[in-house]
Amino acid sequence: MSDAFAGRQADPVIIQAVDLQKSFPIVSGRLPVIKGISLSIHRGELLTIVGPSGAGKSTLLHLLGGLDRPSGGRVLVNGEAIEQLKDLELAQFRNRTIGFIFQFHHLLADFSALENVLLPQLIAGRSKSGATEKATALLTAVGLGGRLTHRPGELSGGEQQRVAVARALALDPPIILADEPTGNLDTHTSDDVFGLLKGLCREHSLTLVMVTHNEKLAAQADRIIKLVDGKIE
Repeated sequence: MSDAFAGRQADPVIIQAVDLQKSFPIVSGRLPVIKGISLSIHRGELLTIVGPSGAGKSTLLHLLGGLDRPSGGRVLVNGEAIEQLKDLELAQFRNRTIGFIFQFHHLLADFSALENVLLPQLIAGRSKSGATEKATALLTAVGLGGRLTHRPGELSGGEQQRVAVARALALDPPIILADEPTGNLDTHTSDDVFGLLKGLCREHSLTLVMVTHNEKLAAQADRIIKLVDGKIE
C-alpha cells in the first residue's frame, strides 16, 4: 500500500462494490465474468485496475459506472445503490456523477473540439454562454486553446484524447472512469495524456479509476488492484 493511499483512507468512501457478480448468457448457459468482487474506493483516490486480457477489467469498470447492471451484488456510489435505479434515473445519475473516458475517444466527427465539449453541457441544460466559457477553459487547460475550431480528423490521436478528457470533465463529475485511455497512443503521448489527467484529478480532488495494461502508468496511482479470472488477486 502506498503512502498516498494510506492518506486517502481518511477520506470517505465514494464507490463501494459488495459481492459484485456479472455473467453473460452463452449457448450452454451463462459465462461468469465478475465473480464476487468487494471493493471500496475513497474520495480523491487514483486507482488503477490491471490484469490479463479477459480478466473482467472493463466489465468491472462498466458496473462501477452504471453502464451495465450486475447479475448479483451491489454498487453503492455516495451510499446510493445504483443497481436499484430505473433506467432514466440511472442515466441521470451517470450524467451528474461520472465522466467516462474510453480507449476510442468517441468524439463527434462533424463537430469541432469546442462543440464536442459544449454539447454535453447544453444537453444538461446549461446556457450556451456558460457552457462555451466552460468548454473553452477546459480545452485551454488540456493544451488545446489554439485548436478550438478543429474537428477530430484535424487533430492527432493525443489531441483527440485530450478533447475526450475535457469532455469528461465538462459537467464537473466527482468521479472519472477511464478504460484504457492511452491504449492507442505512443509511449510519450501516453505519458503526457495520463500526466494531464492525473494532474486535473488532483487539482479538482476527483476520484479516478483507470483500467490499463501500462504498468508504468499503473504504478503512479495511489493503489493498484489486479484482476485475474474475474476476482481480485
